Amino acid sequence: MIMSQNSAATFYDAVESASETVLLGNEDVLERLSVALLTDGHVLLEGVPGVAKTTIANVFARATGLESNRIQMTPDILPADITGTTIYRMQTGEFERREGPVFSNLVIADEINRATPKTQSALLEAMQEGSVSLDGETLALPSPFMVVATQNPIEMEGTFELPEAQRDRFQQKLIVDLPTEDVEHALLTRFDDDPQLSPSEVEQSVSEAELEAARNAVADTYVADRVKQYIIDIVHATRADDEIEFGASPRASLALLRASKARAAIHDREYVIPDDIKALAPAVFRHRLLLSTDAELSGRSTDDVIDTLLESISPPENVQPEASTPTT
Repeated sequence: MIMSQNSAATFYDAVESASETVLLGNEDVLERLSVALLTDGHVLLEGVPGVAKTTIANVFARATGLESNRIQMTPDILPADITGTTIYRMQTGEFERREGPVFSNLVIADEINRATPKTQSALLEAMQEGSVSLDGETLALPSPFMVVATQNPIEMEGTFELPEAQRDRFQQKLIVDLPTEDVEHALLTRFDDDPQLSPSEVEQSVSEAELEAARNAVADTYVADRVKQYIIDIVHATRADDEIEFGASPRASLALLRASKARAAIHDREYVIPDDIKALAPAVFRHRLLLSTDAELSGRSTDDVIDTLLESISPPENVQPEASTPTT
């Protein structure tokens, strides 16, 4: 079992090392993307223009060797532009199926909130079922399959807010922040030395077999009953908190469980600890919770409420398997 766990840690180390060719200061985002990939999750990246949201997704695809397609979402994009369509060929007298860009391992949906609700919903079946319906036929998507969508939080004109059902399909919502002064200085130096530096410079760092081994390692990660109860305590607290109008659903519980197993394996542990839960809870919950009017009027953010809630719940102890010794 230890070798299996090491495969997940080795997988992430290789992806991180390859990504450093282009990326600086986005280690947390890269880790969360790896967590999602290893657990069949999807990720929503939010940040102001120019913080490298699309670059992060492209670099991640290159480092992991995933076949990727980018869709620039606009109001005139149709569902068929995503899923594909069937066209009639007069020369042959036959219908030909043209698969859309959703038929890839990693779909990058840029500015997803600029697409109409009808087009946004075209991703629902793909994200939830791993398949799409095309002219009455259900077609399986490649495996693994992952959607990374981006959106800009400050430019709302001409956008369509993602409905709750769509947001809930994303395992995590990650905030891509502006870089620190030191990171931005290093970034300027790197691109001054190599102005043509781009995601295409990133080389594939893991094989398909290594990815599969890492996914199996995550599946084998141990979760104590105390940890599962800790997740339940947190989720039920979101449903009872006066600052939260609508709390987390059972899908959020499962997302937090699966994501925590991946984080444990990435950190070379064979079991989940409370710190895994606390580290991932904001990313798993922030797009699912709806704050009360009083909380919003008080200037409280969703992350503020989540932090307060986590501080109010005591984490469990002795969560490792009986046959294991604690890992430092």
